[in-house]
Amino acid sequence: MAKHHIETTVNGDEVEFLCETEETLLDVLRDTLHLTGSKEGCASGDCGACSVMLDGRLVCSCLVLGCEVGGRRIETIEGMATGEKLHPLQQRFLEHAALQCGICTPGFLVASKALLERTPDPTEHEIRYWLAGNLCRCTGYDKIVSAVMDAAATLRRG
Repeated sequence: MAKHHIETTVNGDEVEFLCETEETLLDVLRDTLHLTGSKEGCASGDCGACSVMLDGRLVCSCLVLGCEVGGRRIETIEGMATGEKLHPLQQRFLEHAALQCGICTPGFLVASKALLERTPDPTEHEIRYWLAGNLCRCTGYDKIVSAVMDAAATLRRG
């Protein structure tokens, strides 16, 4: 079977790779590009652990084919920090103990960042609604919501 040659942008860097028709974007990110932050939780788009931004839109990378991303812009959890400096969301997740096993954390962070870019001052209800596609089996969500609210306040202060 012939592989597809794909050129795209991941976290601001131009990359190219070969992938088979059935490989998902998650497969490509983890196995080909060695960006292992995005996790496979369900492989059916139900848990949000593999959430990434694709051309500014939040998507489950397990539902996107790798051969569909040519010429597009992908942002993953690996692009969130600036060097060693954590993004305020990452810092607040640590401070609020909003993570435990860590499988869901990258997806929650990417989704939360997408929310705050669109809604800088979200209510608790808006946060819970926006993050409804991300499942966590460990934290009970309250610490995640508190971390997002705290990060939103930090980002608004500038």
